[in-house]
Parts: sequence; C-alpha cells; structure tokens
Amino acid sequence: MEKFRNLNKTTRSNIITYGIVVVSFVVMQALVMAGAISNSLTGLLVPICAYICMAISLNLVVGISGELSLGHAGFMSIGAFSGLVVAACLRSAVASDPLRLAISMLVAGVFAAVAGILVGLPVMRLHGDYLAIVTLAFGEIIKNLLNNLYVGLDARGLHFSMTDAKALGMQSGTILINGPQGATGIDKLSTFVSGFALVIFALFVVLNLVNSRTGRAIMAVRDNRIAAESVGINTMKYRLIAFVVSAALAGMAGALYGMNFSSIVPKKFDFNTSILILVFVVLGGMGNIRGGVISAALLTILPEQLRFMGDYRMLIYAVVLIVVMIVSNNSKAQEFLRGIRSRVRNRPDDMAALAADAAQQGGAQDE
Repeated sequence: MEKFRNLNKTTRSNIITYGIVVVSFVVMQALVMAGAISNSLTGLLVPICAYICMAISLNLVVGISGELSLGHAGFMSIGAFSGLVVAACLRSAVASDPLRLAISMLVAGVFAAVAGILVGLPVMRLHGDYLAIVTLAFGEIIKNLLNNLYVGLDARGLHFSMTDAKALGMQSGTILINGPQGATGIDKLSTFVSGFALVIFALFVVLNLVNSRTGRAIMAVRDNRIAAESVGINTMKYRLIAFVVSAALAGMAGALYGMNFSSIVPKKFDFNTSILILVFVVLGGMGNIRGGVISAALLTILPEQLRFMGDYRMLIYAVVLIVVMIVSNNSKAQEFLRGIRSRVRNRPDDMAALAADAAQQGGAQDE
C-alpha cells in the first residue's frame, strides 16, 4: 500500500482505472458462470464493452482534444460492416473464431482510421460549432451510403453494387450486406472476454497517448491554440492524430458490436447513437476516462433494469440523467463528495493511529 501511495498521481489513477475494469470483468464473469444474472443482462455484456470503448475513443476527441464531434457512430458503422465482411471472407481460411474476430476488428479499425484521415484532413481546419455540424453530416452520409451498399460473396470473391442485389452478378453465393435491410446471417463471434480485451486495449492506447509527449501537445492545443502555435506545435497534426486514433478505436468497437448480433441495419448507427455516446462522455466528465467507462456501463444497463416501468422507462431514464448532471455541476454537492472521498482515504491512517494509541496505552498499563 505504501508503494502505491509513493507512485505519482497519474500512475495511481491509471492503475485504479485498470483495476476497476478488471475487477468488474471478474465479478461479472463469475456471476455469468454461476447463472446469477438474467439472460437479458448477459446479452448486454458485449454491447456494454463496445459502448465503453466508444466512450473512451470519443473522450479522446471531446475531452482530451477539446473538439465537439457528432458523427462518431459513422466510424462505428464502418467498423461494424467492414468487420463482418472480413469475418465472412475468412470463414474457410481461419478455423479459430477468436483469431477471426481479432483479425476482423483490426481490419475494421484500419478502415475506420482511413475514413478518419479522409474526413479529418478538411474537418480539422474547423473549430467549435462548424466542426460539430460537419461531423454530424459525415455520420449521416455514411449511414445513407450503407443504405445503398450491396455486398455479396461467392467462389469468385467479393461483389459490390450501389444499385440493387441483382447488380452484384452472382450466380450463387451469399449476400453479406443488402442495402437498407442491412446484414443478416452474421457469424456471432463476439464474446464478453473479447469485449474485455478490447476495453483494456482501448484504455492502454488512450491512457498512454494522453500521458505521452503527443498527448501533452494535444492538450496544449486544446487549452490555447495560439500559444501552442507560437512555440512551434503543429496544431493540425496533433488534432488529426487524436481524431484518427479515436476513429480507429470506434471502428474496432463497431466490429465487436456488429458480430454480437445475427443481423444489423445501417439505421442503428444514426445521429441518436452519436448523441448517446456523447452523453456517456459528458456524464462521466470531459477528459475523465474512468468516468466515461463507468457512465457507459451504468447508462447501458439502466434502461434494461427500468423495463418493468413500461412506458415510463425512458422518462425515468431522462430524469436520472438530469439529476446526475445537476448534482455533478453543483459546488456544494461536489464538496460533499470530496469530503466523503477524503474520509475514506484517511480511514486506514486513522485506524492505524488508533491501533498505535491502544498499543501504547496497553504497554503503559503493563508497566
């Protein structure tokens, strides 16, 4: 314990974040194996991991880089549909499902990163509301492109069309993406273990990036762009790095999410999904990676746990969000919470002092 306290603040915070994720995984895995949680909650474990990864990646743009992006679901959709296509192509070549999932997620991350570069080069020249509007438009463009995309696979390879399924020109084979009907017959490769591995990977990438020289440059651009430029920091470069890394992680999360279901449709990755991910980030705290992880998990579980409320379920959900945001931005509530945390942290020292006093008193009585 003393060695842990001697570590610097950043290292302690990172260890606590990793510890929360690992302990949560172990507890949930034990509950699943014991059959102590419902099937509905078990089915949410992979989506929770995907949303946590999305929150971590968006926090890199919104919280660390200080840019407002409203098209994050677009990168998620690119990862989801490119991942399932890769998984289908590797069906006969790779026998191991975990390996096929890992390859699919990596390829999905690459596709999303390329999209991030193509979008980021012109978009990163904008700031504030203009950037938000352009990223929102990008998300809608991706959704509409996927609504008109047809992909098939047969013995001759992949076939693409932007008109209809007949234009694929396949005599036999499988239609992987069928326009607005989305993808069906997906290999459900995603597991809770793979989701946990992706969350750990996303945390490793983002936390190391934030604490690196590049991360400090990104935060310098966020705090004062003019001052950063005056000392020779290429603001365009570092903003683009944060945007592309965020897009790549979102693409990997999309692949994990997509291969958890037997079918997905492009309209799932619309503006509402981008706003939901932004809510995770804002509720957990802008730039607070650990807070984003916790809020993504809780807000994904909450609607399911409120299902017994029927029509009032989303009303209660909205009220909870409002109350949490009011409390988190109230100075008196923050002082109260800080007081509780300080008491919890000082309790071991107080107990040790009490034990030492008791020992001294016992020694005095013996004499």
